Amino acid sequence: MAKRERVMRMSVEQPLWRALAGYRVLTMLYAVGFFATAYDGFVRPWVAVGYYCVLFVWTLATLPKVANAASCTKRFLAADLTVALSGILLTSVADAHERIQSGGPTLPSIWTAGSVLAFAIKGGWRWAALASSAVAVVNLVQRGTPARDTVHNVILVWVASIAIGYVVEVARASERTLARALEIEAATRERERLARDIHDSVLQVLAMVQRRGAVIGGEAAELGRMAGEQEVALRTLVSGGLVPVSRVSEDAAQGALVRAVEDAEDTGGSGGPADLRALLAPYASARVNLAEPGAPVLLPPAAAKELAAAVGAALDNVRRHAGDEARAWILVEDEPDAVIVSVRDDGPGIPEGRLAQAEGEGRLGVALSIRGRLRDLGGSAELISTPGQGTEVELTVPKVSRDKADKR
Repeated sequence: MAKRERVMRMSVEQPLWRALAGYRVLTMLYAVGFFATAYDGFVRPWVAVGYYCVLFVWTLATLPKVANAASCTKRFLAADLTVALSGILLTSVADAHERIQSGGPTLPSIWTAGSVLAFAIKGGWRWAALASSAVAVVNLVQRGTPARDTVHNVILVWVASIAIGYVVEVARASERTLARALEIEAATRERERLARDIHDSVLQVLAMVQRRGAVIGGEAAELGRMAGEQEVALRTLVSGGLVPVSRVSEDAAQGALVRAVEDAEDTGGSGGPADLRALLAPYASARVNLAEPGAPVLLPPAAAKELAAAVGAALDNVRRHAGDEARAWILVEDEPDAVIVSVRDDGPGIPEGRLAQAEGEGRLGVALSIRGRLRDLGGSAELISTPGQGTEVELTVPKVSRDKADKR
């Protein structure tokens, strides 16, 4: 059967990196534009011109470096912070002392905050505290005296960068938790699917061998005993199951990664709708009466197949618990928004609490082969049983799949 790999990538970091890249370009243009309007006020404008040429080239050339965490290396962060700090120190050389003392901006101006934010997004609040502290010290050295505006700006950058770094760390932890939860859910669904398939085939064959061996006797009885032991062991394995080891993201810079391999047929991605009547027709017999609409009952192929398998599981329960002489009736109803299939028998019914007891013993016919299948389709399975009056199972499958409904 054809397989395809579905990849779900989750990353709250990527929007932050994109925003940082845009911020660096805009603040670089702002710093250059501010210098152009105040050109006459600089005592050594050629120093500022040289610095802005370097800043312009550096900002544009390093845009790929701030595209994701993998590209933003420690060496780049150190060089980027050096460019920012050098601009702050060169302000005393290029600008007039009076304007510096009156609170004039440094050469890189608010571009410096982008360098600090890169530290925050890359390494969290500790890296942000280190970079913002370096910026604070250089600003105080450049000003000479800790003016109120300087202290205010330093504290603002320090607090903002640390807060953003902390938020990034929390987001990363949440991403890992979500990825693990999705993987456990996917593993559980796969385990239930395998359990249904095993119940519909291997377990029932082993149970039949056990019963027939006990009736025939002799060597067949020993074979039946062994089959019974294997049935118990397999039921225990199916009901317990193992959750596979969590798979780590191949590229941590791209966020949490969850991979799931699924059947192409199960996705309903190829072919047209299937007629449920054709899948239910083989179940009709002398003791199973099938009542269906005259028009085709169309469902996605995967949904039709699973619904027919659930009907088969219900009929297997009738034969096992009501006996070979029991009669069953299958009623198919094609409603505007759902398909409803009812399976009714004239057996002795199910005693109260028996289903819960069977599930606890690892007998998962109703829990997985019927209810599990319908749940995966976004439908439901209702079981009505009165001791001495038979059992009825009502299976409901919506015509719009759950995945498509979620996308609307």
